[in-house]
Amino acid sequence: MAETAEAQTQQTDDSRHAARAERKAAKLAKQIGAFAAAHGGAEGQLAYIGQTGTRIVLVGEDGGWGDLVAPSYAVAESAVRKAGITVHEDFDGEFAAKVRTGPYEWSRMAGIQVGGPSNG
Repeated sequence: MAETAEAQTQQTDDSRHAARAERKAAKLAKQIGAFAAAHGGAEGQLAYIGQTGTRIVLVGEDGGWGDLVAPSYAVAESAVRKAGITVHEDFDGEFAAKVRTGPYEWSRMAGIQVGGPSNG
């Protein structure tokens, strides 16, 4: 009898976890859709970042870019599937060439080497 109660508790916990993951994926999909609408479409790439989760890197058709973090790879996959964007295996080649950076990004990436902020 104790096993039955334990199994029911586990099923309840699993159901709650699945519902929470589904809500998070839906929220991320909505954000991805908003990004795509603002940038004439979007493509993405998923990058596992450890216990923190998975980064969803987005690149718009206009070269704008951004990212979101999902709590797991499965949630990230669900979100991009719901959003209906193309997902690339790697961030290289033609996909990476679409990214357009501005003065802010260049100064932050270059730091003190080319007269940008010292980042300190």
